[in-house]
Amino acid sequence: MTAIEKRMLTNKIVMILSTLSAFIGIAFLLWILSILIINGVSAINWEIFAFEGAPPGHEESGLKHALIGQLIIISTATAIGVPLGILGGTYLSEYGQQSKLANIIRDISDIMMSAPSIVIGSFIYAVVVIPMGHFSGWAGVIALTIIMIPIILRTTDDMLQLVPSTLREAAFALGAPKYKVIINIVYRGAKVGILTGILLGIARVAGETAPLLFTSFNDNFLSTDLNEPMASLTVTMYNYATSPYEDWQNIGWAAAFILSMFILGLNIIGRLLIMTRKGK
Repeated sequence: MTAIEKRMLTNKIVMILSTLSAFIGIAFLLWILSILIINGVSAINWEIFAFEGAPPGHEESGLKHALIGQLIIISTATAIGVPLGILGGTYLSEYGQQSKLANIIRDISDIMMSAPSIVIGSFIYAVVVIPMGHFSGWAGVIALTIIMIPIILRTTDDMLQLVPSTLREAAFALGAPKYKVIINIVYRGAKVGILTGILLGIARVAGETAPLLFTSFNDNFLSTDLNEPMASLTVTMYNYATSPYEDWQNIGWAAAFILSMFILGLNIIGRLLIMTRKGK
């Protein structure tokens, strides 16, 4: 067997193994999604959205408190994390560029993106929950914000660097100040990528359970006060799914289905935006 034939044989073997691995992964994914859809859809009804949590065996039991609590926590974390992430990414791309400080921030951001969320939850528990003396929605917001910021920061940094420098130079030549160049030229050129990073950041924190267990904890009743423990869909799903009561388990399946479809939808929108950007 010649060297070329050996390389061709090796290539075919690797291709077969790679394809087989991909099909195995897809099969497991479809298996999980099918079970989730079958059990989740069958558990969905109007009571899920109309009623708050109730004791086992109570017919008027739902996820209203958890859905509203999740919306409040995620919305507040987004309102704080998005501006900070975009401004941080803007500094790295437009001001820090390849300076030593900017590179250190990039390295720290990359480390934070890969850090286990339970570590961040434990940290916020130590520095926020314990000094306050109780769990709170604000602690959950801070934990999710810390998880979200590095994702948006790095995405913004990368997307702004893709904007051609000639556009900046042309604007500077016309006498535009730097902040106007960033707002009117650079941001507009990278808006699709920045929006994609925001959606991926929201999708990342929307499914987190561990940080909220250590921070906002949970509440079986509707609460909109961020200074007190607050219900969230992820923690409620965990509590219901691990309970020995069949009706609570069904509600847990409904929560899992709602949360999965929300995260899946955000990821699909993000991918479509990326494809739109590449197609231009």
